[in-house]
Amino acid sequence: MSAFNLETCARPNILALEPYRCARDDYKDDGTNILLDANENAYGPSLKAAAASSASSGPEIDFVGLHRYPDPHQRELKQLLCDLRNTHHHTDKKISPDNLFVGVGSDEAIDGLMRCFCVPGRDRILVCPPTYGMYSVSAQVNDVGLVKIPLLPAPTFALDVAKIKEALSNEPNIKLLYLCSPGNPTGAPLAKEDIRQLLEHPTWNGVVIVDEAYVDFSPEGTSLAEWVAEWPNLAVMQTSSKGFGMAGIRLGSVFTSEPIARLLNSMKAPYNIPSPTSALAIYAFSPDGLAIMRANREKIVAQRERLLRELPNIKGIGRLRGGIESNFLLYELLNKNGQPDNATALAVYETLAENKGVVVRFRGKEHGCLGCLRITVGTEIEVTRFLESLRKTLADVNGNDIPLSKDEEKREVEANAVIS
Repeated sequence: MSAFNLETCARPNILALEPYRCARDDYKDDGTNILLDANENAYGPSLKAAAASSASSGPEIDFVGLHRYPDPHQRELKQLLCDLRNTHHHTDKKISPDNLFVGVGSDEAIDGLMRCFCVPGRDRILVCPPTYGMYSVSAQVNDVGLVKIPLLPAPTFALDVAKIKEALSNEPNIKLLYLCSPGNPTGAPLAKEDIRQLLEHPTWNGVVIVDEAYVDFSPEGTSLAEWVAEWPNLAVMQTSSKGFGMAGIRLGSVFTSEPIARLLNSMKAPYNIPSPTSALAIYAFSPDGLAIMRANREKIVAQRERLLRELPNIKGIGRLRGGIESNFLLYELLNKNGQPDNATALAVYETLAENKGVVVRFRGKEHGCLGCLRITVGTEIEVTRFLESLRKTLADVNGNDIPLSKDEEKREVEANAVIS
């Protein structure tokens, strides 16, 4: 009989781990659902039209060569990423492949930075909730402590610069500061000047990490990737999963100073980017792929604007609680008394998923997000079905005492004025 005992053999922090959960842990997709929960690009990958193009044969995948290990350095891919981000909006300098690490999604980068800089059981990271949950999960996996300084209240969800600077000055062993811009679940960008103040902290010896997963839905030139040429203590994370619609290939990147990039690349597995992933990504970041991405982005922005117009007209929809520089929106749901309410939001979330086949994300337990649902922007057909389902579901959940929205109140006042 084996003497093995999991409880005493495994690391205590792993035994206590609360894993990252997504909506699809609760609602499995059968292929018919409208999936507006994971902030995927509803219009598909940036190589969707390649095969039909007379000017391009699409990505070239060497199936015969799959018996060989992939390129361990990925300099061609890294150069395309540099070409995209060398906009000169933030510096006259240029970044090169030597400023880059590429990995399996942004999650490998989040984990790699912690393993690079944080001593388990001693060091800590600082996060600003509400924010992406994997920072905390990765910290627990790596036995790294967590310091939380919440963002300022909605709708700005700006950095509380004074409190962050105070924590960096007084709290021991904070090595990394994880910032998300545009934020998740807020959709709000962080001010460049606020980030500059943190980079200029006179005594803190650590790295500022800006997660730009959604930056391709922001105005051109927003990305701070090239700014790493100016700051030795800045790392900018990006992903191909959102704007480029390539979530299935799991490719993320870190733009940073050459010394930090060397450390990250020395730590990674020898062949961490599979050949098919590399080939698909090289096409996605090529001129043909960029054209497809930008066309799909225009469609997403159009549907985002539609949601901003139409959601306030639905009874029981409250305030937009974040920004609009992403492919999702964060909205309050109101109870019968017209107040933002988690019970109402959760009931709507569950009913939409279970009865309507529409999956969004309940965020009401996040800091400053009372009664909120996060809604990924879908295709025109998906948005139409979502709006219809939401209207009916809110009516069912709130009964006949649903308060009028602001737009409906305005129309009712105008109608009564005409009658009188």
